[in-house]
Amino acid sequence: MTVIPFNAPEIAGAELEYVQRALASGHTSSGGPFSKQAGRMLAEATGAKEVLLTTSCTAALELSAMLLDLGPDDTVVVPSFTFTSSALAFARQGAKILFCDIEPETLGLDPSHLAELLDDSVRAVVLVHYAGIACDVDGVRRVLADRPDVVIVEDAAHGLYGAYHGEPLGGLGRYSSLSFHETKNFTCGEGGALLLHDDADVNRARVLYDKGTDRQAFFLGQVDKYSWRDTGSSFGISDLLAACLTAQLEQADSIQQRRRRVFTGYAEALADPAAELGVRLPVVPDACDPAWHLFYVLLPSAHQRPLVMKELQEQGIRTTFHYVPLHTSDGGRRFSARPTSCPVSSDISARLVRLPFYNTLTPEQVDRVATGLIDAVRSTS
Repeated sequence: MTVIPFNAPEIAGAELEYVQRALASGHTSSGGPFSKQAGRMLAEATGAKEVLLTTSCTAALELSAMLLDLGPDDTVVVPSFTFTSSALAFARQGAKILFCDIEPETLGLDPSHLAELLDDSVRAVVLVHYAGIACDVDGVRRVLADRPDVVIVEDAAHGLYGAYHGEPLGGLGRYSSLSFHETKNFTCGEGGALLLHDDADVNRARVLYDKGTDRQAFFLGQVDKYSWRDTGSSFGISDLLAACLTAQLEQADSIQQRRRRVFTGYAEALADPAAELGVRLPVVPDACDPAWHLFYVLLPSAHQRPLVMKELQEQGIRTTFHYVPLHTSDGGRRFSARPTSCPVSSDISARLVRLPFYNTLTPEQVDRVATGLIDAVRSTS
């Protein structure tokens, strides 16, 4: 039996050639030519004023939290249904977290719950575009219309090359973060980026990014020497990894077209039997152009999930679940400002199954996964 893995990273273009070129150049640390090239490509895709390549999306979120100058009296609203990084970056800077429920359509932050949570302590709201499908950004903007002091931080780890009403994901917050982990559409193994959309943030962000120094100002000829100016850390990505990322970004059209075919293949193969069996597929609102990051299903009941996943495992089909709601975790309880109720997050988390999804997944494999899933749901109903 041939195993269909959950994920399979791909050498999509000139990755090996570019890594060799970076090695030969003698500039393998951060800030090299491939870092600059990848940054330009990401700026073009998102409209960012500045792109700072980081070692991970977590690091990018941590850098955004540093820019906010958070303190113990500040809170940050974070969806409960997300990865830990969306919250821990701000808890690490001393803020408390207010966990917000998600709405059941896009699985993004619920604006109505945000409105209930909003108080004078809130400094920022973190938006997550689950599966590369934009959350209800307009709803969030309406809630925050009379709170210009509240910063939107966009966790667009799933979202690169997606859009919302034509606005690029990664371009919707004051700070936006991207991921280039091996499970993402574009990967260099481990990597990320902080995207800045306000000119006023650029100079300080460069200082924090460069270990608290004005090194970038020195290279730009703005100062005659550089020295320690502020807090900061070593956030920059090696130019070897940036070389790999550049090659992947050059193949953006091809990668996204193939991932769209996988998503569409699943959706078409599962539509009728899913409706019959009460299995819900991803919802894509009219306002959204997905980034085609992943494909999930919501089973009719939580008790079915381990049974369905076990049957698929026995068929050589590797699946996984996703986030455990943060508001129920030990860390979530420790760093929360106060308990909040997130019933949709808990329900979705217990029923969600992610299907194999990667660039080179064939139509035959998609059909095999879809058939196996439906057979497993039927046998466990």
